[in-house]
Parts: sequence; C-alpha cells; structure tokens
Amino acid sequence: MEAAIKIEEYDDPSYDPFSADDINFGDTLDPYPLIAQWREHAPVLEGDYRPKMGLQSAMYPDRKSFTVVGSDEILTVLTDTDRFSNAGYRFNIGATFGQGSISTMDNPEHGRWRKIFQKIFLPQYVKAWGDTIVDPVVHGLMGKFMGSGRADLIEQFTILYPFEVIYHQLNLPQSDVRTFQRLAIGQTDYMHADKALEASKKLGEYFIALVEERRRNPGDDLVSLLANTEVDGDYLPELVLISFLRQLMNAAGDTTYRGTSILLTALLEHPDQYEAIRADRKLIPQAIEEALRWDGPVAVQLRMAKEDVVLGGVEIPAGSLLDVVAGAANRDPAIYTEPEKFDIFRDRKAHFSFSRGPHICVGQHLARVEMTRALHAVMDNLPNLRFDPDMPKPEIRGSMMRVPKHLYVRFGD
Repeated sequence: MEAAIKIEEYDDPSYDPFSADDINFGDTLDPYPLIAQWREHAPVLEGDYRPKMGLQSAMYPDRKSFTVVGSDEILTVLTDTDRFSNAGYRFNIGATFGQGSISTMDNPEHGRWRKIFQKIFLPQYVKAWGDTIVDPVVHGLMGKFMGSGRADLIEQFTILYPFEVIYHQLNLPQSDVRTFQRLAIGQTDYMHADKALEASKKLGEYFIALVEERRRNPGDDLVSLLANTEVDGDYLPELVLISFLRQLMNAAGDTTYRGTSILLTALLEHPDQYEAIRADRKLIPQAIEEALRWDGPVAVQLRMAKEDVVLGGVEIPAGSLLDVVAGAANRDPAIYTEPEKFDIFRDRKAHFSFSRGPHICVGQHLARVEMTRALHAVMDNLPNLRFDPDMPKPEIRGSMMRVPKHLYVRFGD
C-alpha cells in the first residue's frame, strides 16, 4: 500500500469501543429461560426484544416492533421475501456500514451483488485461505503462550485471530491494524451514535483510497479480488464494495471470535466430548455446528414487514420491525431433544445461527474454516487442556450477541 494512504484515529483517542459491548449487546448470563417462556406464551409478541431483555431501545421510536420466537414464524420471516424485507437494517448498520451493504438489500438488487461475493467466498477459495492465512495467524498467536502452561484463551487467542486473518486478507500495514480494529468495532456502538458515525466516515475514506490503489496495483489480497472480480459483466459499485469492507470486520471477525470462544468454553465444560474429538478429529464439524446451535454468537436478526401481515395470529402493520430471535429456534424442544444441553452427538438438524433464506451468511464457509483450524491448533499445542482452578470459570453473557469475556486455562503437566 502507498504510504500516502493513512487511517485516521478517533478524534477522542481515549474512547474505548470495546467497553461498550455490555451496553449495546447486554450482559445477561442466560436469556434462554425467558425466551422459552415467551415462546410458550405466544410465537409473536408485541414490542421489541431489547427492552424485554432490560436493554435501552435506541432506535425506531416511530415504528411498531414485534419479537418473533416461534420456530415456524422465524423460518417464515427469514425465507418469505415477498412479505418480509431486510430494509430494517438501513436504520442501524445501513447508517454506519453504508446503504450499499447487501445486508440492507432485497432482491433483485441483493442477488445481483451477492453473487460476486459468493464467487470469492466459495469453499475451495476459503480452504486455500486456511492454508496460507489462517494457519500462520493461529500458530503465530499460540506460539506466544504455548510455553507458559496457562493462558486466557479469549484475551490471548480468540479475540485476536479472526481479526488478524482479516488484516492479512486485506494486506493492511501493521501500523494501521490497531486503529482499524477500533474503528471497525466502534461502528456498532449504537448507544454512542456519534462515535459510530465517526468510525464509518473514517473507514470509508480509508477504503476508498485503498480500493483506488489496489485497482492500479492489484495483488492477491481480498481488496484486489473484490475490486476486480466480475460476474456476468457486473463489477461491484463503489458504494457496495466500501460498505462490505466496513462490515467485514464485524461480520467475519467479531462473530467468529464469539463463536470460537463459545465452542472452546462448551468443550471444556464437557471434557468427555472434548476427549472424543481429540481421539477422532472427524468430529470437529459436528462440534462446531452444535456450538453454533447451542449458543450462537448472534441471538437476534432483524426484518421489516413489507405489507400488512398476520403472523402467529398477530396482526402486523406494514413497516413494522421484527426482532427474529434465532436463539429461540435453536433451543426449541419441538426441533431438538433436550435443546439446553450441549451434545455434539445429537442428531444433526440445521440451525438458524447463519440465518436462512437468501440472506444466509455469505462468510459461513470462512467462519467454519477458521473455527476448525483454531480447534486443531488448540488440540495440537495445548495438551491436557483444562480450566484454570485458580481463576473464575468462563461465563457466556449477552442478550443480542453472546461471548465469555475470559477463558482461563491450564495445559501441560
């Protein structure tokens, strides 16, 4: 990258976007019993999810809101694109990631641009990134604490590795990494909207310059691929491309960090299952899927009613926003036997953590590759892994997005 392309720090460098996690996403230890009570009462409830979970409702005061917890209704809202739209996201991530975000779009516009992203994120290409980027990042981070016999796997590993993967994919200079991550995470601090919008502006300016430079001097990095890939004669417009790059850190980095942290926590809480995987690595894929089902990193997805509809016996006016509680479907006893239990050996049924329908996560293959490589590395390099008896056990918390803040472990003799 040319030295002239510089990333700008927040005007207030003391602002800490990471400390706003509890305010934005909640600190609830276990939201599932309450969600189950809602589901038993009715599949659709009036009112939005956040205040029901004790969080401040920061958006949409002029719109009716509903919370969807019935599995049939969740599937309907996520897949019936004639009646339900992704336009609700224009009010939050559209304001910061940009109105070019494919997460805010409906077909045919959504499908037109998504096919380009899908071409780049095909499993065969993602697997190559696993070899050339993910493995070196994972082993580089792990090498810093392998000899110590103890670690906080969150602070020293899982909160770092997916972001480092993105830095390498984008081929960012190391001098920009810290500021880039602060701005990227700050974009979703909707309780401090001024900081979120400041981050959006500064990342936008940075990426516009970066794309221009990579079009002049393309490489094999993700920015070059996105800027120069076409499908059926279409290239990504700048608005769509810049929005995607803004969103990448959160969509690929933040959720993968949370998912990996939950996976490792669950396995250490169930050492018999961890040992089964150590004995047979072919069990890793089903362990990942079970972790995503059992306590997926993103509990709630958002949609908007395109027209007046009746859902779950409830009349929903056009323009209403629907909080679609994926975690409710993932813990529905009508679908999964003893859904509150983490069991990698359960009969496999598709979960809702990557959504469903046309907006199913375009980066799901990369997330699975990253989580797989991370778990292999943990098993290869941290023998006799267990919770640190001298430190608090991890607690998975959050109402909107879930993660433990620490995972203290011992390993070795």
